[in-house]
Amino acid sequence: MTSYVTSSARAEMSELRRLKTLLPPELQSWVTVEGTTEVNPPLLRCEEIGKDQIEIQIDLVKWDQLALDQRNLLFWHEVARIQNDTIPRDGWEMAALAIGLGGAVGELWVQDGLLLLLALALCGVSGYRLYQKNNGDKQVKEMIEADEKAIALATRFGYSLPNAYKSLGSALKALLEQTPSKRQRSKYETRLTALKRSASKAKAKVKGSREATP
Repeated sequence: MTSYVTSSARAEMSELRRLKTLLPPELQSWVTVEGTTEVNPPLLRCEEIGKDQIEIQIDLVKWDQLALDQRNLLFWHEVARIQNDTIPRDGWEMAALAIGLGGAVGELWVQDGLLLLLALALCGVSGYRLYQKNNGDKQVKEMIEADEKAIALATRFGYSLPNAYKSLGSALKALLEQTPSKRQRSKYETRLTALKRSASKAKAKVKGSREATP
């Protein structure tokens, strides 16, 4: 039993070290890769752990069930989100909303019109920012953009363009099959459709350039 646990821990450490080598050089000094210890965590998640420091957290149990090429493209998708600055951050919105609501209730009691307006304005601004951050369409758009950038990162690390598209497509299909949530499945389906459309355009572009070459 001890031997199995030790070998499993070694395999996990080896995989984390391997993934760190897949970080572009410009990210290696401020992006780290770690296994998560949470109960039922997402497969991959980025978290800001300090000023100018991002950690990619991985559920290594689920991760191990994916093929190597699938892992690579999903990892580069997270890297692309970091590069695009679209990862969730601990913002001020929830705290501001709580302060605004508390202030509004308090000013209703003391009947100070100006402070009431300021409290309501704070609620409005923070509430709108929270809506923007959690907007489903915006999130899907950001995911599709990260998929495109993940393809570019894969080619930068030696993948051919067809293999990069194939690997990411198979990874998304695998996640789609494992996901019971209808809402999350819909996001994967949208990303797959966009990926197929992008692959078709890339294929047509390559074909056109070959035909144009004498």
